[in-house]
Amino acid sequence: MLSLIQRVIRASVEVEGQRVGAIGPGLLALVALEPHDGPTQITRMAERLLGYRVFADQAGKMNRSLAETGGGLLLVSQFTLAADTRSGMRPSFTTAAPPEQAERGFNQLVQICRQRHAGVETGRFGAHMVVELVNDGPVTFLLRS
Repeated sequence: MLSLIQRVIRASVEVEGQRVGAIGPGLLALVALEPHDGPTQITRMAERLLGYRVFADQAGKMNRSLAETGGGLLLVSQFTLAADTRSGMRPSFTTAAPPEQAERGFNQLVQICRQRHAGVETGRFGAHMVVELVNDGPVTFLLRS
């Protein structure tokens, strides 16, 4: 499982001109599942999203997590993140989980995060989405579980 996280001042996602999710300060997480991902990887990713220390403490060091700051979490499914780009001039998506598995796994991730943290928003799985964000830092990390 992969998640590209960005610390944001604000972020939102629209589908067909309608805003379906928005947060203030927090994390935007673009999420992709791979074929071998199951409950263990999904639970671990939820733990990492909520516990990864990317927010400043009193000394200005990245030492506080989303769980500690109470910030928002915007989860957006993005299968292209799992693409194989090692060769050629066109991505291959054979390394991404099939749509049914990816949707189930993404929904499980959302459920776990919502059980453990307030302020979790999402995009819409499989839809064409327009994502806006104001990156804070910029701070961007690729997480794997």
